[in-house]
Amino acid sequence: VYFSEINDSDGNPSSSQQTLKGTSRWTTSLENLLEDPEGVKRFREFLKKEFSEENVLFWLACEEFKKMQDKKQMQEKAKEIYMTFLSSKASCQVNVEGQSRLNETILGEPHPLMFQKLQDQIFNLMKYDSYSRFLKSDIFLKHKRAEEQEENSSEAQTVAKRASRIYNT
Repeated sequence: VYFSEINDSDGNPSSSQQTLKGTSRWTTSLENLLEDPEGVKRFREFLKKEFSEENVLFWLACEEFKKMQDKKQMQEKAKEIYMTFLSSKASCQVNVEGQSRLNETILGEPHPLMFQKLQDQIFNLMKYDSYSRFLKSDIFLKHKRAEEQEENSSEAQTVAKRASRIYNT
């Protein structure tokens, strides 16, 4: 199961952090990191190395689930989330308290926030555990350096273009 991107309900990054881009936004909060498809991609890469990618995949699946309206789709997605992340036989089991209380009868009557408590636990686990390590990781630092080099070279090009306009008149 792959979850490509995640954004706010209006499809745009939060306006409060709009001035910051890329890695600068990622360092301000885990929420900002998870709102950026590139951030999610890099964080997943990092968690894969730490053998805990299931945490972010579960969080993303829950976000997707909360936005669903169609009851039949919700039932299918709830069952998929349960079987993939919460069942004792799950292929990508997450470690959360209270998952034993979730059973297949609940899955028949899904509601948008049925996974909220478990999702919050996983969010906090990522926030206080893997997120801080991610910000010190090679994956993050390499991406940050590449981003800074890109910014510097585009600024240099802009200055060069301005200079050529001045001298070519």
